[in-house]
Amino acid sequence: MKKKANYDIAVVGATGAVGRTILSILAEREFPVGRLVPLASSRSAGTSVEFNGQKITVRELKEDSFEGLDIALFSAGGSVSRQFAPIAAQAGCVVIDNSSAFRMEKDIPLVVPEINPHAIGDDPGIIANPNCSTIQMVMVLKPIHDRYRIKRVVVSTYQSVSGTGQKAIEELKEQSRQVLQDQPVVREVYPHQIAFNCLPHIDMFLDSGYTQEEMKMVNETRKILEDQSIQISPTTVRVPVVYAHSEAVNVETEQVIDLQDLRRILSEAPGVRVVDAPEKTEYPLAVDAAGRDEVMVGRIRSDLDNPRAVNLWIVADNLRKGAALNAIQIAEFLIRR
Repeated sequence: MKKKANYDIAVVGATGAVGRTILSILAEREFPVGRLVPLASSRSAGTSVEFNGQKITVRELKEDSFEGLDIALFSAGGSVSRQFAPIAAQAGCVVIDNSSAFRMEKDIPLVVPEINPHAIGDDPGIIANPNCSTIQMVMVLKPIHDRYRIKRVVVSTYQSVSGTGQKAIEELKEQSRQVLQDQPVVREVYPHQIAFNCLPHIDMFLDSGYTQEEMKMVNETRKILEDQSIQISPTTVRVPVVYAHSEAVNVETEQVIDLQDLRRILSEAPGVRVVDAPEKTEYPLAVDAAGRDEVMVGRIRSDLDNPRAVNLWIVADNLRKGAALNAIQIAEFLIRR
């Protein structure tokens, strides 16, 4: 990418939960934005979004929307990305895509900037942003893998409704009101009541009995860590939390793990914050992670039966580091380079 003082940016899906977070973080981090073009479907065209204290009119996403732009940040879903991301790249725009459309394509880098920025080639067209639950897990797994070599990971996620979108947030709030007022619960977004409930079902079920969300964690983790030998056993669960995903992770390694050393390498890992003082009831909480950029890790303890394994509790804001922030960090890497 040519070095410039300012960069013209498109945000595709600008009216969604991730899109609005992208706009907020671009302003917070003082990204050198020249022209900002918020794009969305025809239903949202004509509405406005806020950026740097200004109201900007949302335009309808069309094939000619990317002419003259430098970077396009996509957060509008896989079908939109599959249709428009190649068009944007052909127009000379670097696409950073938050959907699952291109993550497992061999020639498209899947990037967490703290881990594998080297995966980005000299002339990228499309760069894939990993799944939110994958990002926060690999941020913690990477320093462990470098030091101890990971053999197997067993992970159970507790994922907030904001990962589904704004309509899911509203459904949780409305269902909570309905339950507390002894009214019939109305379901639209999820197949079952989400208020005061947990759903062991995220994305479509596959013939294997696993869901697509679970297989994303398997395949994306191996690609990002560049190690296809890592065994991963996932269960993903939707919980009645608005923001931030939590994960219980058991990590088995080739070498015996020293807990003091483990806490040291995690505390030194970029973007990771250790919150681990159980005697003070201090550990990562979704309410504390919401709105923060760090991936928080705590409840660090040895496996009861395996000296080469540890248990961890990992929490992060899924809209920030799990989506918008990671995409913007990729863009920051590109303009620095």
